[in-house]
Amino acid sequence: MAKTADYRLGDFTFGRGWYMIADATKLGDKPMSLRYFARDLVLYRGESGTPYLVDAYCPHMGAHLGKNETSYIVRDGERIQGESIRCPFHGWRFGADGRCDHIPYSDQTPPKAAFIKTWPVIERAGIIWTWYDEEGNAPTHDLPPFEMYDDPAWVRWVIDDLGELPQHPIEVVDNMTDAAHFIPIHGSKNIQYFYNEYDGHVQWQMFGAGHRTLVEEGGGWLELDTWYTGPGILQSSMRGTYPTHLLIAHTPVEDGKIYVWHALMVKTDKAAATEEDVPAARAYQQASLAAFAQDFEIWSHKQACLTPMMVRGDGPLDKCRLWYKQFFNPLARAGEFHQRVNGRIVTIDNRSPDKRVA
Repeated sequence: MAKTADYRLGDFTFGRGWYMIADATKLGDKPMSLRYFARDLVLYRGESGTPYLVDAYCPHMGAHLGKNETSYIVRDGERIQGESIRCPFHGWRFGADGRCDHIPYSDQTPPKAAFIKTWPVIERAGIIWTWYDEEGNAPTHDLPPFEMYDDPAWVRWVIDDLGELPQHPIEVVDNMTDAAHFIPIHGSKNIQYFYNEYDGHVQWQMFGAGHRTLVEEGGGWLELDTWYTGPGILQSSMRGTYPTHLLIAHTPVEDGKIYVWHALMVKTDKAAATEEDVPAARAYQQASLAAFAQDFEIWSHKQACLTPMMVRGDGPLDKCRLWYKQFFNPLARAGEFHQRVNGRIVTIDNRSPDKRVA
């Protein structure tokens, strides 16, 4: 599998940004062992319900804080105390700030080096997110609000866990400018418009076209506004009788391997959705997942595209990759990339002159 250095993206192995790390419904009262960013991590809820993400290994003698079922620390229900997590090996306990706050068999003040790295965590829209930055900067942009999740007119999404994909994430992000794949892969037809816009850490794709099965002949076209917030969070809104809001999240596991999720919310025509609306919403989500699976199958079997062979009509793939580089280089250089890519690039616009984009 190709790695960040093969794509010549920049100084860092993983891009700076917000990333999904778990379906919040899967995190109960037991710690969850994870691996992202080539690191072993442990996610747990304190007794308040607040989630915390920490490095996995105890600095005392190296035990994994999450992978144990037989220690009496675990059997006696002492693993989580307050907002702290206790090591199953010797019982050293670490607080929400990562510092050891108790050694059960010693009256010595815990050493200053008794510390585990903690990660910024937000639980939002039924998902747990963390901020990653190899420079250690505080978040430079906000996590998206996903405001539809708390709007009662919308049927909330469930998370489709798609597992690991042995590709570098740039291969997924490339889709944002790939106008040419919509007809052969997704069944689009009569593309009316396709353009991209870049604005700092956000990349937009605006698309409108007919479809072989989803749009009746002469019945108009599907219109989607799709955007990335940072390198790992894609959202897409589709206008129609029942508007939908799509999420695709991918997070690096290792250099050249990612974990992928899909989800979809549907807006009803009511002030508040009811259980009667759920089956139809789930059917919409399954249709969306089937469309995404068409991309996923290609990614699962393709070789790395290190140097795209671009032709007229492909879309501005070079601009997409340049935009993406900002996350793999020092924050101080972000403005350089913005100056080079910010703005709009129109690939297709077959609409009447009065409806075309400027």
